Amino acid sequence: MIHVRKLVKRFGLKTVLKGLDFEVEEGEFVALLGPNGAGKTTFLRILSTLSRPSMGYIQIAGYQLPAQSAAIRRRLGIVSHQPLLYGDLTAEENLQFFARMYSLEKSDQRITEVLEMVGLANRRRDLVRTFSRGMQQRLAIGRAVLHDPDVMLFDEPHTGLDQDACTMLDHVLQEVAARNRTVVMTSHDLARVSVLASRFDVLSRGVITASVQRSHIEPDQVLAFYRQALEN
Repeated sequence: MIHVRKLVKRFGLKTVLKGLDFEVEEGEFVALLGPNGAGKTTFLRILSTLSRPSMGYIQIAGYQLPAQSAAIRRRLGIVSHQPLLYGDLTAEENLQFFARMYSLEKSDQRITEVLEMVGLANRRRDLVRTFSRGMQQRLAIGRAVLHDPDVMLFDEPHTGLDQDACTMLDHVLQEVAARNRTVVMTSHDLARVSVLASRFDVLSRGVITASVQRSHIEPDQVLAFYRQALEN
C-alpha cells in the first residue's frame, strides 16, 4: 500500500531524511517511533502530499508522489499538528465542505455519524474558531475518517486531547484497524500504541533503524525495544 525507496529531504544545508526505505502492506497499523527532531513529522508531511521530497521514490495505493498527488489525497485521511479546518465555518459546514471535495454520497447521514463519534454533535452549528484546541482536534479526526479512506496518517493525534477524547480516538483507531485500513501513526505515547499498532518502526538519524511486528513482542517490551533501537 505504501512503498518508499531512498527518500531524501533537505532543508537548505540540513538533511533530515537520509535515504529512508519504508514499506507498509494493506491493513497494517504501523507506529512510527523516534525522538524529537528525528524527521517523523517531515516524513508524514511528505506522505500526506503537504511537502515535496528532495529525492526518492514514493508510491501510495498505486499512485506515485509527487506527480499524482491529487489522486492520492482522495485515498488519504490525515490528522496533523495543524487541524486543517476553517475557523469561520461551523463544525457541520467544515465536514460538508470536505464531503463535497470527496464527492461523498449520503453526506448528511455520514456527517451526523462522524459528529456523534467524535462527541461534537451538540456543537455542530458552532463556529470552529470558538472551539478549544482539543475540540478542534476532535473535529480534525472526524474530517480524517469522514470519507473512509484507504490510508490514514496520524501525527501525534493524542496531543491536546483530554482523557475522554483520547479514549474516543483509541476507539476510532481500533475501528479503522478492524476495517483493514492502512495506518501510519507517530507517537510518544508508547503505552497507547503498544496495544494499537501491528508493527513498530523506529526512525532515527534520518532512516528506519529498527522494526518489529507486535506478534513478536509483548506490549510491555515496546519501550525496551525502542530504547535499544536508539542506542544501536
